[in-house]
Amino acid sequence: MPPNQDPFLDRRTALALGLAALLAGCASAPAPPAPVAVGGPGRRAPAAPMAPTKPPLDLDPAEREAAVAQAMLLVNTPYTYGGNTPRGGFDCSGLIQYVIRQVSGENRLPRSTAQWAAASVPVPDEQMQRGDLVFFNTGAPFSHMGLYVGGEQFVHAPSTGGTVRKVSLDNRYFAARYMGARRVFAA
Repeated sequence: MPPNQDPFLDRRTALALGLAALLAGCASAPAPPAPVAVGGPGRRAPAAPMAPTKPPLDLDPAEREAAVAQAMLLVNTPYTYGGNTPRGGFDCSGLIQYVIRQVSGENRLPRSTAQWAAASVPVPDEQMQRGDLVFFNTGAPFSHMGLYVGGEQFVHAPSTGGTVRKVSLDNRYFAARYMGARRVFAA
């Protein structure tokens, strides 16, 4: 280092340059708005329906209302990554697995959101029924899910620090990430 140069000044210069580079990345053009679907204001059009890649679940449709009731009973349960019980907390797919297991008695159920998507049948928004599953792209396709409870609302386990809650499909965050509804109950 030259004898007359202040090391504190060099750190400040490096910090200023680093901050400028970071802010330049944040100043990039925003993504174009997603198309609006039939479902609600601001809701993105569902992605092209993905056909089941496994034999779809074909659960008793009489269990739909029991699934909705079970999900509603779990509201305010803490979120836990990898969780799938009321005592241990839930992540989004663990919540769905627990609810469906409680009402169907079925033990061999999907665990991850991608597995649930693969074992379910796409449903147009206008045909959604209580108990259908709703999927979102929160970083990857089919990376988040919830249980539709009617009235444009769904129950889900959000993220670390949160609790199971009921949210509108028209919520700004979820509307922009909505991928569509899928069915595990027989028609």
